[in-house]
Amino acid sequence: MKHYKNKLQELIVQLLWELVGSIFIAIGIYNFAVQAEFPMTGFSGISIILYQLFNVPIGLSTILLNIPVAIICYKLLGKKFFISSIRCMIISSVIIDYIAPLFPVYEGSRLLAALCTGIFGGIGYALIYCRNSSTGGSDFIIMAVKALRPHLSIGNIAFCSDIGIILIGGIIFKDVDGIIYGMIVNYIFAIVTDKIMYGMNSGKMTLIVTEHGEKICQVIDDVSQRGSTILHGQGGYQGDKKQVVMCACSNKEMFTVQQAVKEVDPLSFMIILESNEVHGEGFKMVQIGGEN
Repeated sequence: MKHYKNKLQELIVQLLWELVGSIFIAIGIYNFAVQAEFPMTGFSGISIILYQLFNVPIGLSTILLNIPVAIICYKLLGKKFFISSIRCMIISSVIIDYIAPLFPVYEGSRLLAALCTGIFGGIGYALIYCRNSSTGGSDFIIMAVKALRPHLSIGNIAFCSDIGIILIGGIIFKDVDGIIYGMIVNYIFAIVTDKIMYGMNSGKMTLIVTEHGEKICQVIDDVSQRGSTILHGQGGYQGDKKQVVMCACSNKEMFTVQQAVKEVDPLSFMIILESNEVHGEGFKMVQIGGEN
């Protein structure tokens, strides 16, 4: 009984994330992009082209375009991700066709519309991606590429995959400015998506070469309550034994750590690196998804 209760709670939370993310996406597309006539990215871009040419509902055409891609990507992405994405695709399509029209449509500057489209869309897609789901369509392709090339960021994959659709939309409607605005939207999509998915979990990592490793570890724990690891090294010139203390912490904590380390060992050699993601105790824990 407890198992089913936990499953139900997990499903409700998943649906809430998908609902909120879909609302952001729908507002970005319908209330900003359509009125400004941007050649949009992904399957949404193709759907907007069909809407402007033949008045086909955006949500309906999105679903129809998704069917063949979903079948192709099913095995690669796994059953759980596939089902979640289909559900989210239907939710977002319904919201675009029936809920978004209830909100005011922005009719001002195209530049401001482009900024709002990118921000709203980026937030929406990031919220959905964070729950190991997608809105289907080009998202299936993006996640399939991510599964094959895990080292690539989702934002960069999305940016590269959507340039062609933007160019096609601009050429069809003979709108050079629209292509430029579409590129701006696409770029903001990528930045906002990556910033929300990875930036909030970013931090800094330091490598401290010292002869007082235990003291350094203790002072790091005292000032930031962060764990650290002592690695054993050797000087390249004189061959003397060294200790290398490795520690990951937040951006704010690193300044305090830096000052404390210099007080304990002024002769230490300290390297501070940007860390795009930090997982583990005290940071965001890795969620395992995409089960078959």
